[in-house]
Amino acid sequence: MVDILVADDDAEIVDLLRLDLELMGFSIDFVSDGLAASKKAESKRYDLVILDVMMPKMDGFEVCKKLRASRLSANTPIILLTAKGTIEDKIRGFNAGADDYLVKPFEFQELMVRMRALFRRTGTLNVQHAQRKNELLAAGEIQLLPTSLECRIKGRTVKLTPTEFEILYCLMQHVGEAVALGTILQEVWGYEADEDVRMLRVHIGGLRQKIEGDHKNPKYLQTVTNVGYRLNVTPDSIEQEVAGAGSIPS
Repeated sequence: MVDILVADDDAEIVDLLRLDLELMGFSIDFVSDGLAASKKAESKRYDLVILDVMMPKMDGFEVCKKLRASRLSANTPIILLTAKGTIEDKIRGFNAGADDYLVKPFEFQELMVRMRALFRRTGTLNVQHAQRKNELLAAGEIQLLPTSLECRIKGRTVKLTPTEFEILYCLMQHVGEAVALGTILQEVWGYEADEDVRMLRVHIGGLRQKIEGDHKNPKYLQTVTNVGYRLNVTPDSIEQEVAGAGSIPS
């Protein structure tokens, strides 16, 4: 059974999620403050954590950071719920380690789309890794480590969030090619939405900070103007050929 932790102090949201998620057959634990959410996640391994941003005792951003720092929940998918939908809030959430971001009020079906996308990527991770044995997990200077959601590059190992791992994996399957934004959204999230292009760019920015020597002048994750992104796995031997690489926000 899929185990989900929901942390929200909004009784109306909790009642909605309790009814709908339990009807879907999920096992749900509910808490109403951030401190309780952090403690709960330290005592049990969950398949998904849904966090409200504005909670008593500890906000969702801080809880998210604590979950990512914990060995038990480091790879657990996290969805943040918030009444704010500004790009600044999304950047803060993704930098804290969130995988997705949903703005209140929302329809339950929208939440289910996000959940299914995360379960497809991480809820059946062992099956997916078995299927990946004939697909690229290493190219040039970059190696992906699926079991630990890490990337090894030039002898350096960096920890990735589940979403960052899937984006890098997607680009590695098209190594050296320009991959359209819509293609990445479809392969990673399982759906296309114009509004989520900015979300993708935020995740790309986070990846660049982790794997690039200079994230403002990326050599591995290149922007392809009016298309999307390209993974260059041997930046020291391949010239930068991307015109106007700074024209698409990262």
